[in-house]
Amino acid sequence: MTTPSFQVYGLATPLVRAGDDIATHILAAIERSESRGIQAGDVVVVAESAVATAEGRITRLADIEPSREAFRLAEVYRMDPHLVEVVLRESDRVVGGIPGFLLCMKNGTLLPNAGIDASNAPPGSVVLLPADPDASAAGIRAAIAERAGVDVGVIVIDSRTHAMRLGCSGVAIGCSGIPSVLDERGKTDLFGRELEVTKRAVADCIASAAELVMGESGECVPAALMRGIALPVGDYTGVATIDASECLFMGVALHADPSLLVDSKREP
Repeated sequence: MTTPSFQVYGLATPLVRAGDDIATHILAAIERSESRGIQAGDVVVVAESAVATAEGRITRLADIEPSREAFRLAEVYRMDPHLVEVVLRESDRVVGGIPGFLLCMKNGTLLPNAGIDASNAPPGSVVLLPADPDASAAGIRAAIAERAGVDVGVIVIDSRTHAMRLGCSGVAIGCSGIPSVLDERGKTDLFGRELEVTKRAVADCIASAAELVMGESGECVPAALMRGIALPVGDYTGVATIDASECLFMGVALHADPSLLVDSKREP
């Protein structure tokens, strides 16, 4: 039995601006890379900041009028009330925070500041998450299929912290063309025991691998090409999530305080 191997190629692009065709940037970067072109079955990984910027998801903080709730939370968590207001508008719920960050529920995931990022944004502005990351991934995939004539998977990724761990790693927030999770239940381990709960978050694993060659600061490497992963490519869409009540971390918190998932009441 041979051990599967894969390759990861960083894709450098010019500075992405609002209105740019992100698929054009990606395909041009692939041609400049050592990958020898794009092939069927490849997986293209794109940073959410590049996708969001191309989609015009940039907000100037000076244009935002904070609400009373934004001022209240800004005082509690020592934040700019203009940023807090943007976070409130972008999140489904705010469940708490620490100085400098609000912990939010958005699109079925738990994340700081609703995924809003000031890094790689113009001065005085912040970049929001793509409005629909799955649709963004599907659009990039369709454009690649039309222009390059190959069927690939596309993942839109973000950097996230994890409970009780220092630092960030990649996580998939949008997915098209490949399954985001592989169900391993029913397989057996080294000792013949049947796996009962194991599901592999393959899209998140790919996201973290891609981040090793992508940039978090000023590198202008907002994408990566993955080859040799041997995942099925086809009519798959979306990143699999679970309800907060099924999550180990949120479940413990909800047991202690069920009001955490009550929508915050906002005043004008």
